[in-house]
Amino acid sequence: MIVHYHLRAGGVRKVIELAAPHIVSRLGCTSVVLLTGEAPDTAWRRQFQETIAPVPVQLVTEPAVCYLSEVTSNGLIPGVIRRVVCKGCIVWAHNLALGRNILLARELGRVCGEGGIQLIAHHHDWWCNNRWKRWPELRRHGFGTLRAVAKALLPDAPTIHHVGINRADARILRRHFPGRAHWLPDPCLPPMKSRSEISEPVWLMPCRQLRRKNVAEALLLTRWLRPEARLVVTGRVSSPDEEPYAQALGAAARQHRWPLVLGTRGKPPVAEFLAACEAVLLTSIQEGFGLPAVEAAAADRPLIARRLPDVAPDLAAFGFRFPQTYDELRIDPSLFDWRAEERRQAEGFRRWLRRLPRACRRWAGVPTLLACEGPQPVSFSRLTLTAQLEVLCKPVADSWRLCAPLNTFLISWKKRASSGSLQVAPWPRAASKWLGGPAFAERFLAIARAAPRHKTGGDASFAAQEEFIRAGLDSAHSFPLLW
Repeated sequence: MIVHYHLRAGGVRKVIELAAPHIVSRLGCTSVVLLTGEAPDTAWRRQFQETIAPVPVQLVTEPAVCYLSEVTSNGLIPGVIRRVVCKGCIVWAHNLALGRNILLARELGRVCGEGGIQLIAHHHDWWCNNRWKRWPELRRHGFGTLRAVAKALLPDAPTIHHVGINRADARILRRHFPGRAHWLPDPCLPPMKSRSEISEPVWLMPCRQLRRKNVAEALLLTRWLRPEARLVVTGRVSSPDEEPYAQALGAAARQHRWPLVLGTRGKPPVAEFLAACEAVLLTSIQEGFGLPAVEAAAADRPLIARRLPDVAPDLAAFGFRFPQTYDELRIDPSLFDWRAEERRQAEGFRRWLRRLPRACRRWAGVPTLLACEGPQPVSFSRLTLTAQLEVLCKPVADSWRLCAPLNTFLISWKKRASSGSLQVAPWPRAASKWLGGPAFAERFLAIARAAPRHKTGGDASFAAQEEFIRAGLDSAHSFPLLW
């Protein structure tokens, strides 16, 4: 049984569609149940059934399983879980610790824990990692303490396993759930051999329109390095929380005629875009795995990406060597109103702190810009969207002249981009043993066959959550875009 809030295009759905056929085959499953909050599009459902065949797929669509912010009635969850979860099944549940439906997480943990049913909780993201808007929502639904939240989102029972998609997350989980915590990197398709044609130069962000994707930074890089190219973001907005960001960015792009396309509605498919684009960009400030980096290598396309501390070591362990990666994009302070930005960030930081649970506020690190003593170069990712748009509004020649000396690596990249010689990371031979569907299924099988362990004892759920909270509140992870 596979559980996720929805089956909208994105990273989690990609993991399910790539891994499920291999898992079903390896486990010898007799049936598959997809439990989700909204029905996937017909084409995806048909394709998924074909990859699983001849094993039948039952789609159970229950709106109460979707994000709580999108649910009108959630009292049906206990009945739904009791109806579809049964002895002998393996429950593969995605992103419970994201906290978007804590009632679903609590009920799954309770039913599986009390019934001795195996639950593999696959954690792609964490509710407490720059997502503090969830806290009031969690309290509204009866979870008034951090301990109650942890108990629901990280249930502790002998047949419940917790899986992280990067080693940093897995290390924390293993400290608190020994024997029942695992590292399971996302699967990815092998290199694609096809090549498509697009009539104009396209630089691609194969992702949804989320604040953490830091789209404005990708647009700035595109305008600096390849002014003739159009930046295309393939995905749509996935929740109401992200609408203001996407609308502001889109409105500015239309007003100033920036070469930005937000959302392609699936035409052409992302795979064709990947095969035809000039470069793939990954400018995220927060990722669990960094699938676009792997997809770029699979498509034999150059990648320009920020080095993320939780992602870069894992990609290196898989054998990838990406030539065009950077830590931060430094911006000359004359390109935006420093004093106004300082006031914005000070007020935004105060509001954000008030949103945190009281017990967590002392762990919050001071944002980078507010720690500066007067105007000085600062990372583009550490600006509010308002300041980012100010930078983008400046003539490209002026911002390049001021910022190129602060980011000297960009000078050679610009030459490569203009001559069509951006470097491609080859697909490493070691990658298949980590990222192939069969390898994923083999690791999944080892988790599924693990003997039940006794409960950890103490308060493992709360301790693990606290460690994630402390790490996420460090100054290194403080980004105004996510407040």
